[in-house]
Amino acid sequence: MNDKLKKILVPFILMILCEMILSSTDVLDLGLYCPHIGLFFVCGLLLGPYGALGGVLGHIVLSIMDGCAPLEIVFSSIYSFGVSYLAYKLWYTDFGNQKIMKPKLDNIYHLTIFISIIILCGLIFSIVHETLFSFYFFTTDLKEYSTIALFLNFINIAFITGIISIWISKKTDFIETPKTQNKQVNKKLYRILFYSLLIVTVIALISKILGVDKQILLVETVLIGILLFCYLTKPFVHKIETPDRDSIIEDIIQKFLIIILVISFLGMIISHFTYHIIDIDVNLTIYVMQGLLLTDAIIILSFIPGMIILRYTEKRVIQPLSSFSEIKKFIKENEKIESEGLVKLYSNYLNEKNEIGTLATNYLNEKNEIGTLAKSYTELINHNNHYIENIQKIEGEKERIKAELDIASKIQDANLPHDAIRNENYYITGYSHPAKEVGGDFFDYYELDDDNLAIVIGDVSDKGVPAALVAMITQFIIKQILTQERDPSKVLYLINNLLYENNPEAMFVSLWLGIYNKNTKKLKFSNAGHTLPLIKKDDSFEYLDVYRGIILAILEDFEYKTEEITLSNELILYTDGITDATNDNDECYGEDRLLDFFNKIKIDDDPINPLLNDINNFIGKQEQFDDMTLIYLKIK
Repeated sequence: MNDKLKKILVPFILMILCEMILSSTDVLDLGLYCPHIGLFFVCGLLLGPYGALGGVLGHIVLSIMDGCAPLEIVFSSIYSFGVSYLAYKLWYTDFGNQKIMKPKLDNIYHLTIFISIIILCGLIFSIVHETLFSFYFFTTDLKEYSTIALFLNFINIAFITGIISIWISKKTDFIETPKTQNKQVNKKLYRILFYSLLIVTVIALISKILGVDKQILLVETVLIGILLFCYLTKPFVHKIETPDRDSIIEDIIQKFLIIILVISFLGMIISHFTYHIIDIDVNLTIYVMQGLLLTDAIIILSFIPGMIILRYTEKRVIQPLSSFSEIKKFIKENEKIESEGLVKLYSNYLNEKNEIGTLATNYLNEKNEIGTLAKSYTELINHNNHYIENIQKIEGEKERIKAELDIASKIQDANLPHDAIRNENYYITGYSHPAKEVGGDFFDYYELDDDNLAIVIGDVSDKGVPAALVAMITQFIIKQILTQERDPSKVLYLINNLLYENNPEAMFVSLWLGIYNKNTKKLKFSNAGHTLPLIKKDDSFEYLDVYRGIILAILEDFEYKTEEITLSNELILYTDGITDATNDNDECYGEDRLLDFFNKIKIDDDPINPLLNDINNFIGKQEQFDDMTLIYLKIK
């Protein structure tokens, strides 16, 4: 079925059913005359012009069934359509800085607009119809159509069915929303029309109370009709907003309205049974008044205090919480919360200084939950911004340090030999990888002269920049001393004393220093607490049993020992980062595994890459925590 036709047909059927059931059943006779008239408001509010048309068509059918005169039906239908459509127009009118939404009772503003529209539409409907019914060409008994009776009847039905219908429309999405029109609207003109309609309606009500001449009432009624239909020409130019989240106050209001509806029904039932118990023979108007007034009295006594409490709750609790929640759009990862945007957002909660740190002066001074929240909230914002500022400073400092470490790493790497030495007498190469950007491991090999090759490997305590500085200093000292002294033990003696004298951080160095003579194939060396080298003898590797000595820079004037061996095969020198490499089970690679590796592998040229692969397979994803350095020497 066509959607527009459905929106006409549903109000049409609803009007007829409501009238027939409630008017013809004694059990449901709750003191309401023409119970369908309040549905004009609901039909227009939810379904716009289609709902208003459907409601009027239903009203026409009922009027014909009641035997009303044709002229009476025409005028009544015209004004009924205008009142019904007015509810739709007023709901989607911008009365302030509030968002315009589909009919929804989610805050006090919308609830107030809802009730105000009911009252205005009810006044116009009741005043116009009593005026029309008061003229001679209508046959209806005037007593049944007093303004007060019609008004109370209209607003009661509109209030009850309006709340229920808005709830149903939210669940079913059976609603008509206006399409935004790109037109220039004379807001001032329509504002004048609206207030003129309001003023003339009040004047007409006063005229009825004062009992002025019927001709004057007729003029006022005609003027109401003109102003009403002129105002209905106002185009829709505002965007219909959709709420992005549920509201706490909406949940509270729904429960409050449920209680009010229960009270309303109880009031009607009480009035119904009170009438039958007293059994007073009164005319219809007095009976209608009795039931409706009792119901309205009960509603007013509960509704007005409830509205006051809800308004206080919304203003003092919900609005601050809602405003605080708006910070979400200002929160961006790794960025400060934008102060200027928050100043504008929280303008209602800022003092004269307009600082986030002094948010909500009134609330900050209150000794309640909102005051505590405001203080905590502002402190959180300030702490967050200060934290981000510190993080940004730290990140900037980290970038500076990283750049400097990159330079330091390049400088350190430049001090290590990059190319292997290969000649007819021997082949020597090395590898070093720091655990951090720079490290404390170092190695060196270079020809002192045509016959002698210097070999150095060392490990400075600690890691990072301090260890790297000590390593570079040690390398430099060794090169300087070797220009004058070729005895390894004396070289270590001199290095030890120099490092000891300038060692404020008590750092130490393990060092192995050897000098190989290619003519004699003799290797003279001295050890300062470094790991034992591996040497190949008779086709297998073994650890060379040497004098260990003590590490450098912890004891002055220590006498190191020079040892000498004939080297005719291969020599492996390494730092403890190789053997101390640890896997996920906290197992170390170890000296035994290192020895097995070299005894099992067939070395054609360079064992460094195969060894690194074996270590990586052993440790898996475990992070390296120590520098790794290795020297391989092969005698031809």
